[in-house]
Amino acid sequence: MQDSNEDSFDDEEIDLVSKTAIKKECLALQDLGEALTELKPEQLATIPLDDTLLTAVQEAKNIRKHGARKRHMQFIGKLMRAADHEAISDAYEALESEHQNDARRLHQIESWRDRLLDNNDAKAMSDFFKDYMHADRQQIRQLVKNASKEKTQGKAPSSARKLFKLLRDTLSETDNHETS
Repeated sequence: MQDSNEDSFDDEEIDLVSKTAIKKECLALQDLGEALTELKPEQLATIPLDDTLLTAVQEAKNIRKHGARKRHMQFIGKLMRAADHEAISDAYEALESEHQNDARRLHQIESWRDRLLDNNDAKAMSDFFKDYMHADRQQIRQLVKNASKEKTQGKAPSSARKLFKLLRDTLSETDNHETS
């Protein structure tokens, strides 16, 4: 004859979670909450936060004292555990991904500008115009020429700035053409 206690253990799924795992999850939520306090208001508006959590995140920006800030971050972590933290995490990761794409785009533009200005040869120009066929060739060549003159004369790099803006617009147009 089997003991009825043994049957109940076999039928139930026992979910054992260690204290360490629980603490790590709580700290991760607290870190996510702290990251939310660094966002700009327009970015924060895209995150699905309930009113209490949103207010706590906004108030955190005004707290400067270390001990008070630490307690407030713990409070935000507690609120995060009650909130839909998966949706919050997904929205935050999407914002971070967008930010990384923007940074990568700026580095790409800077790289093209520097390559065009440093090399000032036909190879860099032909590579650029091969990749961006719709680019305004005459204006780019003129800005590169003017930027080189400004550099040798020790003037302010206004043409280099104009070149950067033109390259940014050219690359943006290419992205718009590819997505349409």
